Amino acid sequence: MKKTRRGHMPSAGDVVIARVQFTDSQEIKLRPAVVLFQELGNIVVAGITSNLRMKGIQLSRSEGAVKDSVIKLNYIFTISEAMISRVVFKLTREKRNLVFKEMERRLSELKR
Repeated sequence: MKKTRRGHMPSAGDVVIARVQFTDSQEIKLRPAVVLFQELGNIVVAGITSNLRMKGIQLSRSEGAVKDSVIKLNYIFTISEAMISRVVFKLTREKRNLVFKEMERRLSELKR
C-alpha cells in the first residue's frame, strides 16, 4: 500500500480509500473507489462496493480487492486529494480497459 503525498496525485486505475459523503445523508465514511481521472486538483472516482448484487464491473480478491467487489459506474463523484486516505492497489491494464469501454458505452448515449 502506498500513501498519497501532497503534490502527488493518484492516477487513473488506482484503487483508493477515500472519505465519501453519501447522497442520502450527511454522513461521511471511508470507502474504496477507483480513480477515473484527475485534472486541476480534482479527482473523479467511481465507487466500489462489496455488495455483489449491485450492477457494475466485478473486482476480485485475486486482483487486489479486500473482498470480492463491484465497481459502480453509476456512482461517480469528484473528490480532492485531501479526501484520499491511501492508494491500495492499481487495476490491471485489462480491468482499466474494461472500465474505459463501459464508460465510453454509457457516455455514447449522449450522442443520441
